[in-house]
Amino acid sequence: MTTTILLSERSGPVKKLRAEGHIPAVVYSSRMDSEHVTVPEKEIRASLKRNPRAILNVTLPSKAKQPVIVHQVQKDSLTGQLLHIDFLQINMKEQLDTSIPVHFTGEAKGTKEGGILQIETHEVMIRCMPKKLPEYLAIDISKLSIGEHITVTDLEVPKHIEVLSDPETILVTILGMQKLDAVVEPAAGQAEEAVESI
Repeated sequence: MTTTILLSERSGPVKKLRAEGHIPAVVYSSRMDSEHVTVPEKEIRASLKRNPRAILNVTLPSKAKQPVIVHQVQKDSLTGQLLHIDFLQINMKEQLDTSIPVHFTGEAKGTKEGGILQIETHEVMIRCMPKKLPEYLAIDISKLSIGEHITVTDLEVPKHIEVLSDPETILVTILGMQKLDAVVEPAAGQAEEAVESI
């Protein structure tokens, strides 16, 4: 946990804060009242780019230091501008429930056969000690053929991690290509009928 970010007390119009490079944020905790703060945009962007699930050490306006994780990020859908950050304070001595991304490695056999790779689930819920929190879970999809899929239960997970997501949840599947003839011919027949009925 090497990243330390200084949070400031929130004051003034939100639009002005963002223009000055500060993003509105809130720190949630079960052991204290929520604190409305601001976080430097440059620092939080760099942290999110390195690892969006990283544990951060933040300094609150009261000068108290707390370990947190980014719980939610709100962005402008058009510009990508950061609008608001939710931090969740954690206890380094207690297990943490959180979601982490799944990375798919290799090139699926089915895509080489003309199939289409369709990712159904991008992340899974896990439970582990904060110091053991991985950046992601990876799974090799190179042997996946058309019509086959991979579920949560297929993930190879370290012993110190418990997966909380439904084991039957499909992560990725290979779809077969539909024949264009089956789609085009009925449409053509319907067109002929439409002409005849005029």
